[in-house]
Amino acid sequence: MEEKRVAIIGAGISGLLACKYTLEKGFIPIVFEASNAIGGVWTQTIESTRLQSPKRTFEFTDFPWPRSVRGRFPHNTEVLMYVEEYAKHFGLKEYIQLNTKVIGINYVGVCDEEMDSWEFWSGNGKPFGSKGKWQILVQHEDFTTQEYEAEFLILCVGRYSGLANMPEFPIGEGPDLFAGKVIHAMEYSAMDNERARELIKGKRVAVVGSQKSAVDIAVECANANGPEIPCTLVQRTIPWAIPSGCFWWGINLGFLYGSRFSELLVHKPGENIIYNVLATLLSPVRWGFSKFAESYLTWNLPLKKYNMVPKQSFLQDMSSCKSFLLPDNFYGKVEEGSIILKQTQCFKFCKQGLILDGEVDKPIKADLVIFATGYKGQEKLKNMFSSKSFQNYIMGSPNSASPLYRHMIHPRIPNLAIIGYSGSITNLHTSEMRCQWLAHFLDQTFKLPSIKEMEKEIQKWEDYMKTYAGKEYKRACIAALHIWHNDQLCKDIGCNNRRKKSFYDEWFQPYLQSDYVRLSPNN
Repeated sequence: MEEKRVAIIGAGISGLLACKYTLEKGFIPIVFEASNAIGGVWTQTIESTRLQSPKRTFEFTDFPWPRSVRGRFPHNTEVLMYVEEYAKHFGLKEYIQLNTKVIGINYVGVCDEEMDSWEFWSGNGKPFGSKGKWQILVQHEDFTTQEYEAEFLILCVGRYSGLANMPEFPIGEGPDLFAGKVIHAMEYSAMDNERARELIKGKRVAVVGSQKSAVDIAVECANANGPEIPCTLVQRTIPWAIPSGCFWWGINLGFLYGSRFSELLVHKPGENIIYNVLATLLSPVRWGFSKFAESYLTWNLPLKKYNMVPKQSFLQDMSSCKSFLLPDNFYGKVEEGSIILKQTQCFKFCKQGLILDGEVDKPIKADLVIFATGYKGQEKLKNMFSSKSFQNYIMGSPNSASPLYRHMIHPRIPNLAIIGYSGSITNLHTSEMRCQWLAHFLDQTFKLPSIKEMEKEIQKWEDYMKTYAGKEYKRACIAALHIWHNDQLCKDIGCNNRRKKSFYDEWFQPYLQSDYVRLSPNN
């Protein structure tokens, strides 16, 4: 039988996991990495960045953290070291081509008309069902180009890098009016620590953004300049940010939003009538869980004092992956005056800095403005494809995330999987689950349903997101339903989805990576 070639784009955590699990199934993958190092986003982080989730929830199933790493939320250098040691331990580096940028991918051998006629993905629902193949054009460090071919392609490019999301302004209101410097958080994160410190030292900095990177950069500026030259943090939407403790008034957060019981409280994609009735009957408990979390955070942090109480529910932020871990002593920096919090619905530039909500006589004076406004992950995916049809498929509708079955497979793009695109409580765990699923699929343990059935399943997840994530439903996220998602993957593989040893643990304890070690049929 002809050996099937598997190519992987990206050597971050998802790419390394895809490489490891495809190797275990007997494939010889080739991994293309544009940068000079493995580790993905962990190779370009700001100096103070730490892991957002507790260490025990961010661990490979078969490679524990070294004993030397003792902190509950390891520093970014420790995370990168852990990832590098994982690659070394499993001998993955020999399959990775560094400094090799993929500049285009094209599916050849099957015409659009034939693909449009398929009832099943790739013709028969199997990983190598089609006679087509992927052509991958890469650019090496010396700018020479080379073309590779593969029967199956795995995209592990992530959504939090590569293509910055910069706000657009009407003529006469943008950065061209500003006398200072404007950059995106992506540029700041790419700097080495010394250059970053030099950039912000002694400067009036305004950081625009509401998520983790914005808050982390504001704290770095506060540490560098103190209350003498405060950093202004400008936010449009206030998210629910979480302090480092996992017990809130004696209740484990994992019970509220990481257990099988907690998932009974929400309506789930593809649920049966029993789950539907339970979610309806338990809706007051769902509301109570969210209010409990909101009350604790409002009590524990000075949110009211600084007008930082979010308008949306805690459940909505969890369902859209908008909650994040606060840096240590963030509100201490606010109290001492090193960080000034500003909330606005609209802003524009002026020569001195920023004008918020039309207050021309009260500009936010700045020397440097840093946009921590996220990335265009969907557009980055789109730009990789040469085919206009595939570009349109991957973008989906204007008001939805990329339509992916099991959050990995597009029903109308054959012989291709995407890992690491949708968010979750801990992305390492989610990526490893999906790579185990994908390895079994490549090994033909199971096949995919019809294209229409896959599209119906995708719509069910989109309806769920619209219900619980509100206006943020464009952001693919399974954080509040990660056990339900894993259940679906386990059932596809043919293994038991109930992984705990007792009734209490099954329903009331959080599910961790250790519950999903080496999934295989009938285990």
